[in-house]
Amino acid sequence: MSAITVADERVARVGVLKRLLLKPELGALLGAVLVFAFFAALSEVFRSASGIANWLDPASTLGIMAVAVALLMIGGHFDLSAGVQTGTAAITSGLLTTYYGVNTWAALLISLAVVLAIGFVNGYLVVRTGLPSFIITLGTFLMLQGLNLGVTKLVTNTVQINNFNQIIGYDVLHAIFASEIAIAGARFQIAILWWIAATILGSWLLLRTRFGNWIFAVGGDANAGRNVGVPVARTTISLFMITSFAAWFVGTTQITRLTSIQAQAGFGQELIYIVAAVIGGCLLTGGFGSAIGASVGALIFGMTSQGIVYAGWDADWFKFFLGAMLLLAVLANQYLRRFAELSRR
Repeated sequence: MSAITVADERVARVGVLKRLLLKPELGALLGAVLVFAFFAALSEVFRSASGIANWLDPASTLGIMAVAVALLMIGGHFDLSAGVQTGTAAITSGLLTTYYGVNTWAALLISLAVVLAIGFVNGYLVVRTGLPSFIITLGTFLMLQGLNLGVTKLVTNTVQINNFNQIIGYDVLHAIFASEIAIAGARFQIAILWWIAATILGSWLLLRTRFGNWIFAVGGDANAGRNVGVPVARTTISLFMITSFAAWFVGTTQITRLTSIQAQAGFGQELIYIVAAVIGGCLLTGGFGSAIGASVGALIFGMTSQGIVYAGWDADWFKFFLGAMLLLAVLANQYLRRFAELSRR
């Protein structure tokens, strides 16, 4: 009696090309290669060790935030207060140490607690009220903007906090957040290593843990996820708090490196974080994206911002390039999402 083999579509093999096209970060990786090749052809400095160090520098702190924002966006939410929270963290640490004499490490823990509380409130209000995270965090953004300016002026009579390098323990802080590593005669910021670590951690969290599955479930369809036991509220609040932690880390890096902080620090950066995540493959509707893609989006930002300068162009063109890349990324992501849906049928 001959055996009859019946093909099952559930175990059908997917070609290598299709698997690559289903990767959220594919478009960003191709874009990064093109951007690098373009500016490297225009400027020798751009592709030199010092040039690479210069464009990796802004990409690093942006990349740390972009990874956290990407996780939040995959979970279906936005945080428009993410940028200003970096300023809030730095201002809190700066005021407590330089004006009130609080122990450096205690001040850092207090500033961390403050921004984590902000993240918790953002997530809690989104979960409890059902309002769009865009509206909730827009309100938080405006309140923090006013607080950062008002409190800084009230305490310092200026809009800037100085002399952070004179606090006790600054040398240790500098080694952790703002030291440099010499490679091929160029000075690379340690923030680049923290950026790589954040990308690895974010990718592992997203792809190798139960929490990562919850993130995709919440962003894809929160109601369906809730019906199969996904803790939607806990996951949402945790994502907002992760974003706040990243803001604390970046804010601490900024005030340690610059030894001062402006009250307006972080204003407007939240849109750059979202742009980096979208360029990296995150959908505005949630449920799709990657931490690696967000990091590559930040890399494209760094290369473009410095590449325009090295090419001798007017820096005003940077925003044009950023907008064009965002538009192309959204169109590419939409196409890839449709391709992914068709491939699964």
